[in-house]
Amino acid sequence: MPTKTASKSKVKVYSTPTCPYCHAAKDFLKENKIDFEDIDVSKDQDAAQDMIEKSGQMGVPVIDINGTIIVGFDKDAMKKALKIK
Repeated sequence: MPTKTASKSKVKVYSTPTCPYCHAAKDFLKENKIDFEDIDVSKDQDAAQDMIEKSGQMGVPVIDINGTIIVGFDKDAMKKALKIK
């Protein structure tokens, strides 16, 4: 029976192209080989509204890991949500 791994996590990163914390969050996910969907809220108003509804925040990044919402680049919170050390 296969075990569930962090790489099977459903991860969305709500970001903008000019946000340095967004780049840091995405780099962290790439370094840990985590697949993620990058959503550019500067171009997608529906996604921006979805992000605000999920997080209560207008700032980026907002990271959705299996329904756990993390506002900003919080490496510890991301590790915990992804179950990585």
